Order: sequence, then structure tokens, then C-alpha cells
Amino acid sequence: MMDLTLKVWRQKNADDRGGFETYKVKDISSEMSFLEMFDVLNEELIREGKDPIAFDHDCREGICGACSMYINGRPHGPWHANTTCQLHMRAYKDGDTIVVEPWRANAFPVIKDLVVDRTAFDRIIQAGGYISVNTGNAVDANAMPVEKDKADAAFAAAACIGCGACVAACKNSSALLFVSAKVSHLALLPQGAPERKTRAMNMVAQMDKEGFGSCTNTGACEAVCPKEISIENIARLNREYIMAGATSDK
Repeated sequence: MMDLTLKVWRQKNADDRGGFETYKVKDISSEMSFLEMFDVLNEELIREGKDPIAFDHDCREGICGACSMYINGRPHGPWHANTTCQLHMRAYKDGDTIVVEPWRANAFPVIKDLVVDRTAFDRIIQAGGYISVNTGNAVDANAMPVEKDKADAAFAAAACIGCGACVAACKNSSALLFVSAKVSHLALLPQGAPERKTRAMNMVAQMDKEGFGSCTNTGACEAVCPKEISIENIARLNREYIMAGATSDK
């Protein structure tokens, strides 16, 4: 069992200045998840008549991307290729101080405490991260052959859960790793061909409109991505964007 000191960012709303508050938590099991530890703290705060700490979560299985937290200066905490909900307290030792804060990006405004508005990602997807075809009934797996290396690369890119860790880690708050993953997985497949040009152009335009910064290829995004999305996708997006611009009818 561990006793820990938590320094947690508290902010009532987007207009509030916000600041860190210090909490002591005791008798924390090393087998608890990080979010379970927060549940224990919130139960104590509620018993004391205080406002519990707001944090986002959903599946707690590492696939929804909602549990977005900076933990001791690293998105999702110290474990590699891991989401906050899959982080366990055995990553820490008795007496540790843990600093927890929300994503820091103009395009991800704080809603309350550790909850940020990530709907900018949704609008980028709406701008072009789809294929508009009538799929009808399920077809045979071999009806549209796909080269294995392209299928593997598309699958790897599609693993992106849109958590925003890449944005949080980037010194410019760039969303290019996210956008490139969403463009890549459709660009690599024949189903994505009809809208291939407009997809790259429209998604990049929406990304810029949302206020995300530019990419400087430092690789911080790849280093903290819980699904290990490769920055090779950024190179692919650049090629897609240049090709679309060079062959555009406009």
C-alpha cells in the first residue's frame, strides 16, 4: 500500500484561471489503475462535501482515447504505448508526488479540471476522414484484393484512437500525426481512392482552421502515442497533399 501526494489542476470552466491543488491519498494499492486511484480520491472529496475532480474516461480498456491527462509532464504517464486508464499504480512508489494536468493546446480548451474539448478532431474527420460509398451487404474478403504491405500499413494507421497525446506532446500543438493517420489508412486502400485528393486537402485545411500548430518533425508525437502511430504517416500525408494540390482542377 502507498501514500501519495497529488498535485492536480483544478479549473471551473474555460474562462477560469485555474491552478494546482494538493491532495494526500493513503493506502493506495499498487494494483489499482490510475483512474481507480482518482475514483478513491473523488469519493473522499464527496464525503467531505467538496467538488470532485472532473476527468474524462469511457472504456477503461485503452481504446477510446478519452482519458487524456498529463502525468508528471508526459501524456498518459510514464509507461510506453499506454493510455492513462491502463496505467497502474505499480508505476509509482510510496511517498511519490504526482502532478496531473490537462492537455495544453489552444485547440483543446479546458472544459473543467482535467477535461478538455477535443471536438476539433471530430470536425477534422467530418472534413474528409470517410468514404462516401454505398457498401451494401458484406462482400467476400477477396472481392477487392489489397497488397499485404499496404493492408498492414493501413491497419497500423487505423489504430489511432484520437486521444490527442500527439498534440499535447508537440511543442507547437500540431495535430499532424492524428491527421496523417486518418488520411493514410484510407489512402492506402482502394476504397479510399475516389475521395483521395479532396480528403487530404480538406482535412489539412480544417486542421489549420482549428488552430493547431505546424509540425517540426521532432518526433515527440510518435514517442508518446499509445498506439505507436509512426511519423511515416506524416510523410505520406505530405505526399498526398502535394499530389492533390498539383492535380487539382481548381
